[in-house]
Amino acid sequence: MRADGIDYAPANTALAQGAAQAAGLADRAAFITGDAEHLPYDDGIFDAVVSECALCTFPDKPRAAAEVARVLKPGGRLGITDVTADTGHLPPELRGLTARIACIAHAHPLDDYAKLLTAAGLTILTTERHDEAMSRMIDQIQARLDLLRITAPTRLADAGVDLTAAPAVLDAARAAVTEGVLGYALLTAVKSSP
Repeated sequence: MRADGIDYAPANTALAQGAAQAAGLADRAAFITGDAEHLPYDDGIFDAVVSECALCTFPDKPRAAAEVARVLKPGGRLGITDVTADTGHLPPELRGLTARIACIAHAHPLDDYAKLLTAAGLTILTTERHDEAMSRMIDQIQARLDLLRITAPTRLADAGVDLTAAPAVLDAARAAVTEGVLGYALLTAVKSSP
């Protein structure tokens, strides 16, 4: 069995390839730099495609979904985990640059992702909300920021980083999760036989 990985950032593919080599898996895993909207693969060659927190970042989501459907074999499966958001109801603290950094700006509600995949010719098998994962991510960000405040205040100041806005942003994110405006989800789909 072989796994191929694709990422838009050359640094990420280099890091992944290095990790595969270090784990002794270089003969079973390959990573390339590429664009999900123009996958560099032939039609119908993959048994499965996994997308981890990436669909929300693609500018042309219908094109990316169509590309995934194209490279899947009939009966091939797709698994997606991603940020979900009702961007029209996000609080002001979660808009603009903050939304782009946090992968919220172009996220969609779970039902919209399912419709997108269906329009690409895939049959939805499951949709599951896992908003607790988003809450854990927010807590992890909080912990990392707290650690930076304690261990590197001078370095942060020298770099011009001001973390005073972070608590309000994190509180707004927690409230958005509680209200169902922001979350995390799993979708699985299958490509029907022709």
